Amino acid sequence: MSAADGTPITLLIADDHPVVRDGLSGMFAADPDFEVVGQAADGAEAVRMAGLLAPDVVLMDLRMPGMDGVTAIAELARSGSSARVLVLTTYDSDTYVLPAIEAGATGYLLKDAPRDELLRAVRAAANREAVLSPSVAARLMNRVRTPGPGLLSPRETEVLKWVAAGATNREVAARLLISEATVKTHLLNVYGKLGVGDRAAAVAEAFNRGLLTPRKPQHP
Repeated sequence: MSAADGTPITLLIADDHPVVRDGLSGMFAADPDFEVVGQAADGAEAVRMAGLLAPDVVLMDLRMPGMDGVTAIAELARSGSSARVLVLTTYDSDTYVLPAIEAGATGYLLKDAPRDELLRAVRAAANREAVLSPSVAARLMNRVRTPGPGLLSPRETEVLKWVAAGATNREVAARLLISEATVKTHLLNVYGKLGVGDRAAAVAEAFNRGLLTPRKPQHP
């Protein structure tokens, strides 16, 4: 599993953009320490090919049609795959970073990483070492250091308060004078920060953490 013993590190590249897959494949093929054994266009294909090819490392994009990267990472872990998953994406927000790491990713890099850094990261992942881009590491450190009440932004808290009151996305958008798409984005960020998957769980977790407080009954 290590180029140090003369055996190339085998690599599966999963990305929905053919140009990205070909570019990465060409870059690794130019180095004798690596062997690209396959390319996958979505998460489901990545899981299937990893089962057939048993690569040392899967280079995984997160946003792909059908099965996304986080789901694929979790499925690989569930299936007992020995492949180490190194996320390579353009997104470094909590919405993407935390679920990917919790699902079992060994490392998380951004697509603007220099070539040498990417090669080192794949070597490290193959040797079962954790790899994080500087911005991702900083986010995780901030999350650990940030006390609960400061976890959500003021606007995210505002959106969640309306959701807790039973408002729909459309109603929240109308009250806050923002688009429904923006409301959805805020909610996705809230889900990622709280580690939940839906509105009800987000509201419950926010109350548990003291991010929301129950309204006091109004006396006449």
